[in-house]
Amino acid sequence: MKYDIIFAGVGGQGIVSIASMLVEAAGKEGLFAKQNEVHGMSQRGGAVSCHVRISTEPIWADIIPHGSADFIAATEPMEALRYADFLKTDGVIVAGNQPVKNVEYPDEGRILEAIRNRGRAAIVDTAAITSELHNPKVANIAVLGALVKKMGRLHDGIEDLIGKKFSFKGEKVVETNIKAFEMGMGT
Repeated sequence: MKYDIIFAGVGGQGIVSIASMLVEAAGKEGLFAKQNEVHGMSQRGGAVSCHVRISTEPIWADIIPHGSADFIAATEPMEALRYADFLKTDGVIVAGNQPVKNVEYPDEGRILEAIRNRGRAAIVDTAAITSELHNPKVANIAVLGALVKKMGRLHDGIEDLIGKKFSFKGEKVVETNIKAFEMGMGT
């Protein structure tokens, strides 16, 4: 078993956090996992990406070559398209539908349609999820939920980590993030 996953978004969306949660959950299941991250101009809303490799066999490199990613998990639609060339033929894009308009942004409908036209894609309605939960910061957790559903594993490990990672912020924050994760899994 092997998963090559590229996480993509912009600074402040929690890309590095969800990537590291997936790596930690994989490690707790006895899987090999590696993560690398590129922050770019993240403090100014710039692109952020992480390559995550998970396998039952040892992993020697943390960079995913073009055309070989199993998944692109993006919190932002345009960032999903930026990395689409990394997908292998039967790879899946899991993308949130909320754009971050910190640059002149193309038509949102056309971006989402381009994602759908790439083949296998799951558009997570992060706009509705964050609105319903009254918390714009949970979009990344919703995307992680949709990714975990597509992977078909690590669900319990992620829910446990959400409880541990957010416990210092209070039970309400933990509950909201678990709800976002479950809503993302419903995608």
